[in-house]
Order: sequence, then structure tokens, then C-alpha cells
Amino acid sequence: MSKKRRMFDIDVPPSEGFAAEEPPARAPARRGPMASAISENVDSVKEREEATRSILKENEDLAREFVRLKKAGLVVDRIPLDKIVTEALVRDRKPGIDDDLDELKLSIREVGLSNPIRVEARADGMYELIQGMRRLQAFKALREETGEDRFESIPAGIDSKSGKTEDSYRRMVDENLIRKDISFAEMANLARAYAADPANGCPEVDDAVAVLFKSASYTKRSYIRSFAALLAKLGDHLAHPFDIPRNVGVDLKRRLENDPDLTAVLAGALAEEPQRSAAREVDILRRFAGGDDGAPILPTGKTGTANTVKPRKAKTTFQVSRGGGVAKCNASLGRLELRYDRDFSTIDRRDLERAVAAFLDVLDGKD
Repeated sequence: MSKKRRMFDIDVPPSEGFAAEEPPARAPARRGPMASAISENVDSVKEREEATRSILKENEDLAREFVRLKKAGLVVDRIPLDKIVTEALVRDRKPGIDDDLDELKLSIREVGLSNPIRVEARADGMYELIQGMRRLQAFKALREETGEDRFESIPAGIDSKSGKTEDSYRRMVDENLIRKDISFAEMANLARAYAADPANGCPEVDDAVAVLFKSASYTKRSYIRSFAALLAKLGDHLAHPFDIPRNVGVDLKRRLENDPDLTAVLAGALAEEPQRSAAREVDILRRFAGGDDGAPILPTGKTGTANTVKPRKAKTTFQVSRGGGVAKCNASLGRLELRYDRDFSTIDRRDLERAVAAFLDVLDGKD
């Protein structure tokens, strides 16, 4: 007889309300010293690489900006005077002493150079002057006169080598076109020299004028061409070509073209007075330009019926320092001009009269 298994019914209470226990968290695995060192080294290498990339990018940006500024001629530095040469370009300034250089020197000594010169870097470490001949001359004169270190070098805008001589000439010419004292003979000489250089690819003087003086008006270019033709005809017969007035030069060139035999006659008249002054030479040229080549050419100091032209007026320019200002003076025949930062209209007329009288007394030696 088999035994029966008895089954018991057990009432299990519901699990609601009881929080289930979380299994215990495993403790993080401990890293050995070698693993920690490797991890720290990797992080350090990444930081160094990132810093290197940042520095290289900054340097590349700075280098590109420097190249851009240099190409634009905006890099300015102080260049030793002995490193600057004037060999590549024919200058359009007449040789000799510049009467107005003292005024520029005084300004540089007192307030410095407000406008840097422009140079072009050469492969041999020298710098070719493009603009600023008078400023360079003033610095050289101040170095010679004062011996001060500040005049050993000059502020200069540095242009990269453009490879086109025409561009360098244009920069020089355009700056000097604003000069009031530049003569048509100076500009004509430059055009002739430019045309004479085969490297410029401009064999005709007329073409050289068109290239160099593109910024000038049509009328001005026409005058320059006339003077170039005049200089080609008279050549070395002229002792003072830079003093020839515009109208005299243009009229004389036209007359010589209409009468080719007149060139030899004019050359002979000039040769008769080898020691002539600039005013005397202009007087002779004016006679021929006006058609009075048959009239007697009288020596300087003598008068005649044909001599009705007034001589060229001499001019003296100087400055007088007074207090914190500078008085600028221009003296010529029958005229004295004074410019000073002061309203003279506010001064009593009697005081002005006494000042002028005292001034004239000093000139007459009565002081």
C-alpha cells in the first residue's frame, strides 16, 4: 500500500510594500602605477600637440599678414642711411644745393619726420630709394652737422621688389608732380633718360612721357614733350635749362621746328656768353622765342632797345624761431612776406607801424 504525499497550502503575503535589495556594487578595479603613468603621459602629449597646432596657426597667420602688409608697402622700419642707394632710377630733381632744405631740416629736428621715405629691398641687403630724396638729403645733412645717433637711420616704408621699373618710376614721379618748384626741363630730362634705357622697352620720348606722367593732365604732358624736344635740339648749349619758364620753352621749341637753321644761330649766341647767369640765358632764349633773333644780344648789365624783359627775380626763404613758434619769411625784389601763427589784425595799427619802422631802421643801419 503506497503512502500518499500530503500537500500543504501556504499563503504567501504579497511583495508589495517591500523594497527589493540592490545587489552590492562591485568596487572599482584599482589601476596600477604603470597604467596611471601611461594615461597621464597620453593626456600630456595631446595637450602639447594642441598647443603646438595653435602656435603654428598663429605664426602662419602673422606671416601671411606680414607678407600682405609688405606687398602693400605698409611695413615701416628705420633703415641706416648707409644702406640706402640711388642707383636704379634716374632722378627728376635738378642737381645742386636745395635752397629750401634748411626749412625741412629744422622741421625734422624739432618735430621729427612725419612722412617716411619709401625704399625697395634689394637682394644684396641694400635698399633702393623710390620716394623721398629731399628727406634723405636732410637726414644726411643733419647727421653731418649734429653727429646725433637719431640721424644715423631714417624711417622708411619698405616695398618688396616689384620687378617692374615702371612702377618705381611712377611712384617717384607722382610724388614730385605736386612740387611747385619742379621745372618742365627736369621732367623732360627724366623722360629722355627713361626712353634711352633699352630695359624699359620705351624707345620714343613721347611714349615715355605717356608712361611716366600718366597722372598728369594732357596739357602738362604736352609741355613736357615740348621741353624734351627743346633739350634734344639744344643739348649741351644750355647752361641753365631748369630755369627756362614754361612759355619760353614751348614757344622756342615751336620756333626752332619751323626754322631748323635757327638752332645753330641760337647756339652761337649762347656760346658768346659762356659765363652767363640763369637770368641772362632766359633773356637770350626769350628773344629767339619771340622772333627777335636779329636784335643785338647785349651783355649783362648793359641796356638797349631790344632789352625790354625784366630779369628773373631772386628769392630768399628763411625761418626765425621765436618762443614756441616759427616765423616763415620769403624775401624777393620789393617784397617781404611773413607768416606766423598770430592774428596781426588784432594788434593796434600804431604798434604795427612802430614795429615796421624799427625793422626798416635796422636794415638801414640806424639801430
